[in-house]
Amino acid sequence: MNSVKIFAGSASLYLAEKIAHSYGKPLGKHNIQIFSDGEMCPNYSESIRGADVFIVQSTFPPADNLMEVLLMIDAAKRASAGSVTVVMPYFGYARQDRKDKPRVAIGAKLVANLISAAGATRIMTCDLHAGQIQGFFDIPVDHLYATAIFIPYIESLKIDNLVFASPDVGGVARARSYAAQFHADMVVCDKHRKRANEIASMQVIGDVEGANVIIVDDLIDTAGTISKAAQVLLDNGALSVRAIATHPVLSGKAYENINNSPLLELAVMDTIPLKEQSDKIKVLSVAELFAKAIRKIHDQESISTLFV
Repeated sequence: MNSVKIFAGSASLYLAEKIAHSYGKPLGKHNIQIFSDGEMCPNYSESIRGADVFIVQSTFPPADNLMEVLLMIDAAKRASAGSVTVVMPYFGYARQDRKDKPRVAIGAKLVANLISAAGATRIMTCDLHAGQIQGFFDIPVDHLYATAIFIPYIESLKIDNLVFASPDVGGVARARSYAAQFHADMVVCDKHRKRANEIASMQVIGDVEGANVIIVDDLIDTAGTISKAAQVLLDNGALSVRAIATHPVLSGKAYENINNSPLLELAVMDTIPLKEQSDKIKVLSVAELFAKAIRKIHDQESISTLFV
């Protein structure tokens, strides 16, 4: 069987090191030459001929992170790797998954095309913003779920009278899956936006009187929705409000919004590194989950046992 070699993109080195440690082997060696104008030229410092290569890189801004992983894929393909799997814990541009107004790009489809064209044979990711993005690829997609990590964590909190909340109508299925797992009720925070990242109004559909609420989302950007939802839930009688979100994009005034919000805690994954520290933010790791998936893929075993 081909050997496994795990390499890290610059933006996800912190996570790749943990994945490699969980897998039980050191990261592969490679260099990225940066020209004076910023152009990147990656090269592998060891033979990868015939190997199962796994490249760990999330594609959060800047766009150089995406360009870097594309070049690493191409270099691996040209170095005769047996297979090239992109381990992309956070799949950027996933919010551009449809044409919701005239004359806009479908960014998620474009990124999928680029990854395939670069020569990747497989992609592994976590909690896509929209599950149908898997259909944008013509290569196998292993879509992992953070529920495997969040559910044991929530169980450890031993919260009574638990209710799960979706911060918008689009996240209902996600919140419902948690509610079903805990045999709990679910509510929806229905929001109306004037424009992107600006909420005009919000109302709660469902009963949260006397409940301890956990808001479930796939990513947090400016934290405006989460902060507003937390306040509205408390105004409707909730005893406490926590939130869980897989990807901490956290741009703009996100940290200020979270610190000033009534949230007791925000639990996130380490798919994206935090820019700041906050007493309200708890970081859990997806490293072991991805390490297990890499092992099963290499051994040609089913990864369904990793799903909750």
